[in-house]
Amino acid sequence: MNNISLPQTALLETNCPELTLLARGKVRDVYEVDEQYLLFVATDRISAFDVIMKNGIPGKGILLTQISCFWFEWLGERMPHHFVTADISKMPASVQQYADQLAGRSMLVKRLTILPVEAIVRGYLAGSGWVSYQQDQTVCGIELPAGLQECEELPSPIYTPSTKAEMGGHDLNISPAEAEKILGETHAHQVEKLAISLYAEARAYAAARGIILADTKFEFGVNEAGTVVLGDEILTPDSSRFWPAEGYAPGQDQPSFDKQFVRNYLLSIHFDKETPVALPDDVISQTLVKYQEAFALLTK
Repeated sequence: MNNISLPQTALLETNCPELTLLARGKVRDVYEVDEQYLLFVATDRISAFDVIMKNGIPGKGILLTQISCFWFEWLGERMPHHFVTADISKMPASVQQYADQLAGRSMLVKRLTILPVEAIVRGYLAGSGWVSYQQDQTVCGIELPAGLQECEELPSPIYTPSTKAEMGGHDLNISPAEAEKILGETHAHQVEKLAISLYAEARAYAAARGIILADTKFEFGVNEAGTVVLGDEILTPDSSRFWPAEGYAPGQDQPSFDKQFVRNYLLSIHFDKETPVALPDDVISQTLVKYQEAFALLTK
């Protein structure tokens, strides 16, 4: 799966007039195919601090899609999910006519009623979890042992859900109890169980390839039969923290297979976290390399 060609220019927006555009997210354009199926298209847009930048990362959407496809196929039938195919030739003719835009970066998926909570699982203390822990030794209301260091492995993975913000908004960390109030007891418990189980499986797989899966975010929905189903993208550098196992040492930030170069650049220019900016060529190229490395290691 490692042989993949990437475009020289970034695709920032798709244009498929004979399909109904339902949404443009930070990265993905979502189209209606029919009553049963949607088309998820990963563009090359890149966001940081919930702001979409003026330019993109050429081929990033293809890499994200292929990583998600790999995981869905790896998952097989062990967990219900929405993925149908990423092969344009197996999609309806209404989609195939836009193959020049969509090939390699699109997934045909089953429609779901998406649950309004993001299922985040953390195995290490990083990001907003580390910030919260420094304040009161908790993450999303979960008490943790004293004396943990930044990026230290947790005694066991924890489920730390968040709200799903509207476009331009910010997700808010909430406690599992608050998630239960939003989702109801049955769905909340199913989501938590599925998320932790999938994280554990994926973490073991990644570890065998020299990668630490520090944390990840899943989205779940409900199908017509009322079954909780895994949706969205899964286990990509945009939804997960992947660290190289070689050189890992707690007590400091870790190098990541993600858009950390973008975040670091924005922090260096005192980015206001509101106004889109154009990224320099070197930041774009360094970021692309990290996505390519993640793809190569995970899918080998």
